[in-house]
Amino acid sequence: MLKALSYFFRKQGTPLLIPSAIGLTCFVGVIVTQVPQLNEIRQESRSPSLEQIQRQEASTRLQLDLLKRFPSLGFNNLIANWVFLDFIQYFGNVEVRQKTDYRISPEFFDVILALDPYFRDGYFFLSSSASLFAGMPERTVEIIERELPRLSPTTPEKAAYILRYKGTDELLFLADSASAKESFELAAEWASVYDDDEGASIALVSRRMADFLEGNPDSRYAQISAWVMVYYNAFDGETKQLAVQRIRNLGGQASIQEDGRLDFQLPPRD
Repeated sequence: MLKALSYFFRKQGTPLLIPSAIGLTCFVGVIVTQVPQLNEIRQESRSPSLEQIQRQEASTRLQLDLLKRFPSLGFNNLIANWVFLDFIQYFGNVEVRQKTDYRISPEFFDVILALDPYFRDGYFFLSSSASLFAGMPERTVEIIERELPRLSPTTPEKAAYILRYKGTDELLFLADSASAKESFELAAEWASVYDDDEGASIALVSRRMADFLEGNPDSRYAQISAWVMVYYNAFDGETKQLAVQRIRNLGGQASIQEDGRLDFQLPPRD
């Protein structure tokens, strides 16, 4: 790999690429030093012990910490994509996660979104994994707030969704109705820029949520509406089950239709 990188940069024929070549070589070196340890852990057992898992997680934390400190030298998207794939592998290993937890989840997105703040789906995965599974909604909101100044209503496309993720976390997991109201208000403002039906819908439901919270910060109707959004955006069955249970606990109803689709009935607005 290093030979191939060296050949590529020699072919460019310009000394301006030398610092980048050196930096990328160092970055690859960081990755390469982790590979033998990770392979050793993976090969020790197909059902690793808690000690082996802890060693692997310590290695993952170290790797992410190094990426936070190391300059990307223009390879932001490449590194962000690589870290996201690593997160998918981490999150999808259910057997291991059941033995430990999901608490490294937000650290992946601390790196990913710092490198690529326009990765809209990254905010969705951050909210789902860190707030729901890791139980760290404050970390989710912290990362989103850090990146918001770099965003605009149309950068990335339909960026209003990011504000809705933030508002949902603030409402459901932080019990911060005032901040949630502000997030939904800004989501409505951003969505009003979009000249299509989807934008009009985002603006309408966001404005309604803000109005509910303004009239009643403890509105069960607003909380149920947020859990319905969580349900329809969930990418796993466990989150869907949690959302249905919370909806029922708050007084909402969930019934299965003839086509197998789950339909929700909300209580009267409070």
